[in-house]
Amino acid sequence: MFIAHVPSGYLLGVLQRPALSRHVLPACMLGATVPDLNLFYFYLVDGRQTHHHQYFSPWPSLWPGLTILAGLWLSLRRDSTSAAMTLAFAPGGMLHMLLDSFVGDIWWLAPLPGQPFALFGVPALHQPWWLNFLLHWTFAAELAICAAALLVYRIRRGHRQTEHRP
Repeated sequence: MFIAHVPSGYLLGVLQRPALSRHVLPACMLGATVPDLNLFYFYLVDGRQTHHHQYFSPWPSLWPGLTILAGLWLSLRRDSTSAAMTLAFAPGGMLHMLLDSFVGDIWWLAPLPGQPFALFGVPALHQPWWLNFLLHWTFAAELAICAAALLVYRIRRGHRQTEHRP
């Protein structure tokens, strides 16, 4: 995924927000992007030697574990904004892994040894490499997620404007 992580985090946050605090929406959006922050290390330190999905931040086992810990934390401290934000943040990271499994290699058993998994392969036909993903039919799913997030945003904004009218 290239462009749909933030919009998917927005959609997840809109689904979660009524149950939690006002900080949930940004936490979901942040959680949906954080697994790719390892790209800075990938390009600036590692020299692109290790696939960036093999670092710990995209390990699928990390995100359910963090969700469980945040749920326990929130059950012990019901008034904790930090616990609520973490409980929103962690599913955003898991959503990131699910979306990356569409066409990106994800090591679902990490940190255990295993093979990467992707639902669909993207053949290397174009240069630069990222053009292969943008021109692949699966990019339509990213565009659909972005369109859905934009639609939900506009609907919610319209509802807020009508609520504030005298």
